Amino acid sequence: MSEPKAPTPAPGDTYKGWLFKWTNYIKGYQRRWFVLSNGLLSYYRTQAEMGHTCRGTINLATANIAVEDSCNFVISNGGTQTYHLKASSEVERQRWITALELAKAKAFRMQAESDDSGDDSTPPAAGQGAGSRNSEVQSTLRTLGSKVEDLSTCNDLIAKHGSALQRSLSELEGVRLGGETSEKIRQVTERATLFRITSNAMINACRDFLALAQTHSKRWQKALQAEREQRVRLEETLEQLAKQHNHLERAFRGATVLPASQSNPAIDSKGPVSGKGDASDEDEENEFFDACEDVQEFITVPADPKYHRRSGSNVSGISSELGMDDGTTSLDEQSLASNPESPQSQELVPVRKRRTRIPDKPNYSLNLWSIMKNCIGKELSKIPMPVNFNEPLSMLQRLSEDLEYYELLDRAAKCQSSLEQMCYVAAFTVSSYSTTVHRTGKPFNPLLGETFELDRVQESGYRSLCEQVSHHPPAAAHHAISERGWTLRQEIALASKFRGKYLSIMPLGSIHCIFEKSTNHYTWKKVTTTVHNIIVGKLWIDQSGEIDVVNHKTGDRCHLKFAPYSYFSRDVARKVTGVVTDKDGKAHYVLSGTWDEKMEYSRVMQSSRGGENGADGRQKTVYQTLKAKELWRKTPLPEGAENMYYFSTLALTLNELEEGVAPTDSRRRPDQRLMEQGRWEEANAEKQRLEEKQRTVRREREREANRAASPSEEGKESADGAETLHGSHPPAYSSGHQDNYKSMWFEQLVDPVTGEPTHIYKGGYWEAKEQGNWDSCPDIF
Repeated sequence: MSEPKAPTPAPGDTYKGWLFKWTNYIKGYQRRWFVLSNGLLSYYRTQAEMGHTCRGTINLATANIAVEDSCNFVISNGGTQTYHLKASSEVERQRWITALELAKAKAFRMQAESDDSGDDSTPPAAGQGAGSRNSEVQSTLRTLGSKVEDLSTCNDLIAKHGSALQRSLSELEGVRLGGETSEKIRQVTERATLFRITSNAMINACRDFLALAQTHSKRWQKALQAEREQRVRLEETLEQLAKQHNHLERAFRGATVLPASQSNPAIDSKGPVSGKGDASDEDEENEFFDACEDVQEFITVPADPKYHRRSGSNVSGISSELGMDDGTTSLDEQSLASNPESPQSQELVPVRKRRTRIPDKPNYSLNLWSIMKNCIGKELSKIPMPVNFNEPLSMLQRLSEDLEYYELLDRAAKCQSSLEQMCYVAAFTVSSYSTTVHRTGKPFNPLLGETFELDRVQESGYRSLCEQVSHHPPAAAHHAISERGWTLRQEIALASKFRGKYLSIMPLGSIHCIFEKSTNHYTWKKVTTTVHNIIVGKLWIDQSGEIDVVNHKTGDRCHLKFAPYSYFSRDVARKVTGVVTDKDGKAHYVLSGTWDEKMEYSRVMQSSRGGENGADGRQKTVYQTLKAKELWRKTPLPEGAENMYYFSTLALTLNELEEGVAPTDSRRRPDQRLMEQGRWEEANAEKQRLEEKQRTVRREREREANRAASPSEEGKESADGAETLHGSHPPAYSSGHQDNYKSMWFEQLVDPVTGEPTHIYKGGYWEAKEQGNWDSCPDIF
């Protein structure tokens, strides 16, 4: 640590040294380099930053310096700047306090002298508006100064005449009645009159000073408020400009880089991308992944023109080269790409009119500390989290949102080629993340046994059912079947890790998609979702990781890579790339796009090893492809979505009341309904009631399980040991073993494809709904 040699430097000397500055509750005190010069205290992260980056400065002329203990002290200017500092020792702290006090006194004198010398100076000619305001302030200060001088003079006179009056009264007490009595009374009367006159002058001067100060105080407050409002408007304008700049950048990049026919074969399609999230100060920097220039594992270049000519005249020839059967319709030649105005979508006329709005989200303030202090000493599972962090949907409804773009599976079911079908299935896996880009609200944790049905047979040809099959760890089973020849099923459990600045959510379990006509069976897993700026700053979400979509019948595979966001990367944000290969590893399609906007596909005509090395030192594969075509595009959010939790058109309908649903359906959950209606305080109370009811039911279920167990002491010890083991070290993914709960509509089996224990729909729900027979459903609400 660098310390000044002089214990108490002269007022004009520059004083430098290391101090510990309080930053936030995550980092605590951090070591910073402080410089005291010309009445200003500045600090830097390191001494090397002194030449270019100052992290903060406070003017000591108007600052207050307070000592807290032997090493800690506080400097505040009474406004937004407050430094909580700590020295390495009491001696070092006293050196800094002495230097700061001397610098403060000198800065105050210099400011007073500057004000006096500025009385006779003319305003600067750089701007008449600024000059007139400066002249007005100087005039007001001179007037207030003269009033203060009047008050000081009156104070001296009052003290002088008051003491004289006191002496006269004392002398009057010792005077005998006689000739000199009248003289003494006259003197007392004169002095009392002088005292009264002086007091009146003092009172009038005080009144004038107070009136003048109040008048100008109101004007200055209005001027300050106007400046603050102007600053807010400028900040909003700057934010809009930044968003427009980012949008134009992405639009330009998409117009000039994405088409393979226009790309430069020697250069990767990369471009600058603006930062994400709000800018923060030096102690609250965002968490970013490492910069990586070679994030792509392959390079795409335009195919030879001969392939383009042949693609229009000899489709079967290309299909033969790709290993397809003769007569197979090519994906490049078939207009199967997503088009909202296609005849297929026009045939789906909805029978029921669904709602298009929900009540606007109320603007309730949230005090994080008031929540955290109520959690002290409580078990983590019993901490009541307020609905302020939630959105009015349950996790089961969020899981059903995977079917937002079910049309991709409808088109996949019509494909004759398994490789073409793989492209649509891969696009479907990416599309399920498009609704999460702005959805920073946490869905409600489903209660054990809670269900959610999504019956869209008449509108879209499919129906789905979700059930919470386990609570510790939380796991939900999902089954969807379509009249257009596909079935989707999954069981998802969530594991999360809190890293201080961000929260990582890792879904566990596999997703299965089976097509009835071709009997192709696809499986894949979900990527990691990261929520950034949990403690401080604006929340934003990123998806990162890799997905392998596998066709277990043919051996076809699609490897998708979700690139993590990096501040230093020149690549497009939220980028997804993938390659579709057959069982022999031969590439047939290249997929590219972003998980929040669209996906495109390109047919691979030829592949070879390039001369450019990737990040791992291996040569990249160069694919010669046809022109890219759109495979999927995100549907725009409904109008006013920013006030409705950024819900999509489907999400707005998920919590809409429907007749005939099970009594365990998420639509009947009272706390969720109250939150949607904007009654958050009632929702918080109802949420705590439901959670406590669930704990009571779980304890009763555990007691029944213990009574059913062997009553012998040996069996009891074994059972107790198992319970302790599960309670202290729960497995990473165990489907419902800890809750002693038997699912209503799903049964646990070993999946014949993956070998994992999973819950598979056993039937009976839709029959029970048709009959209106819900007698077997538990009372969970």
